[in-house]
Amino acid sequence: MWEPRQGTETAPRQKAVRWWQAPPRQAWEEKPSKAGLAGKGIALSFACLAILFPLWIVIVTSLSSRKTIDEAGGLVLVPKGITFIAYQELLSGGQVTRAAIISILVTLVGTLFSMAVSVLCAYGLSRSGSLGHRWILMTLLATMFFSAGLIPTYLLVQSLGLTDSYLALILPSAISVFNILVLRGFFMGISQELIDSARIDGAGDFRILRQIVMPLSRAVLAVITLFYAVGYWSAWFNASIYLNDQDMMPLQNVMIQLVQKQEAPVGLGQAIKTGQLSGLAVQMAVMVMALLPVAVLSPFVQRHFKKGMLTGAVKG
Repeated sequence: MWEPRQGTETAPRQKAVRWWQAPPRQAWEEKPSKAGLAGKGIALSFACLAILFPLWIVIVTSLSSRKTIDEAGGLVLVPKGITFIAYQELLSGGQVTRAAIISILVTLVGTLFSMAVSVLCAYGLSRSGSLGHRWILMTLLATMFFSAGLIPTYLLVQSLGLTDSYLALILPSAISVFNILVLRGFFMGISQELIDSARIDGAGDFRILRQIVMPLSRAVLAVITLFYAVGYWSAWFNASIYLNDQDMMPLQNVMIQLVQKQEAPVGLGQAIKTGQLSGLAVQMAVMVMALLPVAVLSPFVQRHFKKGMLTGAVKG
């Protein structure tokens, strides 16, 4: 009787598994059917339509003449002749132009300041040997659940002399603990051996942060930068309670003032006085100007959302 040599044992044969013997799979592991794919496509189409349809009406109305708006009885759905007179009047100087410049400057300065503080804080909290990092982290987490309230915050800003100052639009909301935690989680995922090797070569903390950590964290930095920028650009509440001078108001507050008025705003040029331009077109044009920067920047950062947010959340 033949016997296999030592060390040449044949592997046992695996029996073929029939489809009725296969273990059951979870619902999310099943391949979607054609009906399911069609249903998803229809649902996404309706969702896109619900988002784009109001935006289309706002843009078309802002590009319509007073005659077209009067014929439509208000908001215009089908364009009948396009005119840029509303944007020309808004950008020709005056309150809206000044407010747009203020919003741009506040957004740029505030985003740079918030990112600088958030990155430094997150990097310090991501190093387990840093001084008092645990107590600082617990203090930051507590601020996410407990707040002093609006009146103490206003009294603090007033006591610091920040009322009627552009710093009141930046400092009270400069730091987001959520963004710091996302950055910290991403920084903790960077290889410790890489940082230790840089320390052996004589690199300090600031050099490690600038030349190693930040280049490896471009995705999460882009996402957090967008979060801060959108927050500053869309903010209106701080200006409404800390600023009394109308000439210092940012674009969002001016937009609220214009939208709340039913008649044509005053001081927007001769076109409104002569009836060539409708106040509704001006209101829609201001909305488009407020939405335009976010709509332009979002596609460039969209590819970083998955990597930046999910990696920082999972590894945190």
